[in-house]
Amino acid sequence: MKAVSYEGKYKMSVSEHPKPKLKSPTDALLRVTTTGICGSDLHMYDGRTPLDKGTVVGHEIMGVIEQVGDAVSSIKEGNRVVLPFNIACGFCFNCHRGHTEACLTMNPDQPHAAYGYAGMGPYQGGQAEYVLVPHADFNCLKLPGTADDQWEDDFLLLSDVFPTAFHATELAHVSAGKTVAVFGAGPVGLLSAYCSILKGASEIYVVDYVRERLSKAEELGATPIDFAEGDPVEQIFTLRKKNRGIQESLRPGEEKMQGVDCAIDAVGYQARSDESPETENPTQVLENCLRVVNATGSIGLIGVYIAPDPGGKDKESKQGIYPFPIAEFFDKGITMGSGQAPVKKYNEYLRDLIVNGKAKPSKIVSHRIRIEDAPHAYEKFDKRIEGYTKVLIKFDKKAA
Repeated sequence: MKAVSYEGKYKMSVSEHPKPKLKSPTDALLRVTTTGICGSDLHMYDGRTPLDKGTVVGHEIMGVIEQVGDAVSSIKEGNRVVLPFNIACGFCFNCHRGHTEACLTMNPDQPHAAYGYAGMGPYQGGQAEYVLVPHADFNCLKLPGTADDQWEDDFLLLSDVFPTAFHATELAHVSAGKTVAVFGAGPVGLLSAYCSILKGASEIYVVDYVRERLSKAEELGATPIDFAEGDPVEQIFTLRKKNRGIQESLRPGEEKMQGVDCAIDAVGYQARSDESPETENPTQVLENCLRVVNATGSIGLIGVYIAPDPGGKDKESKQGIYPFPIAEFFDKGITMGSGQAPVKKYNEYLRDLIVNGKAKPSKIVSHRIRIEDAPHAYEKFDKRIEGYTKVLIKFDKKAA
């Protein structure tokens, strides 16, 4: 079968690999119809994670079940399914409590597992024609329709970025009427803004410096903030001061609430410097979140912070250790949540929003390609050029 594999820093290849075989009675074999290139795949592409050469990558996966093990009872051959990027057993202490992002049994080294990702267990990735699904009854989300129908691209986003974005809004305590600042207009950032809209937020700002991505944020219904034009936090403060309805509603003293209720870090440790976008400042977005959130507000830290980081600038950053303004955090009484999304907690409900026409997450998809074009797409996506925002690899239909 054809698959995308990591061959070294800035180098992906498409080559032939053995088709997976069932290893356990609880396994299933999935014929992939659509898979995605995720922003977090770029951490591996950039050489910022330890990853063995030849590893098949990709954790956004959907398709049709081709074969099931003898112990699989609720999923059948021919079923259309999408896989959570978290691989979980369904029976450990954390899985029982709904924390499938921290399954204790599927990875011998860490309390989490995923397809084709550094440090997340020995599992083949899904940027391939076939993938093996452990504990298929638990990990498969059954879908209506047929391959390449009107829901295909939306359903693929249930594997990661749509539930992850929704989780970001949960971590940031977004709810009806609240104000939100999202830092990063990649796929998760854009869908975090979209999920904030679905939840009824009253004001949503999206911060980035890539014009195509900011235009997409505006198209979704958010206010774009280009940090290349100046301090993004001050830009948000200024826009809020111009909101006459808000300003005329404030009692004396409430003018101190010049920021927002909720902030989302959808960038992580490869954040760019506000003053010099061509250089990294790992804590830039986190610092901006702390500044922009009003006292007693909330932050959702969904952007990846990882260790070890071979590309870190010094000994501490190579181990994921960064300075943190804890005095400001304490003084403002901020609540902050972080970590991978427990996809299974949300994916059924988000599927039904799609099916019933209440959500269309595929609005963020920019490119649909053949697997042979994946190395080129990685390069474009990594450089944030030519509108590469969300790339899907198609197997069952001709790529556009």
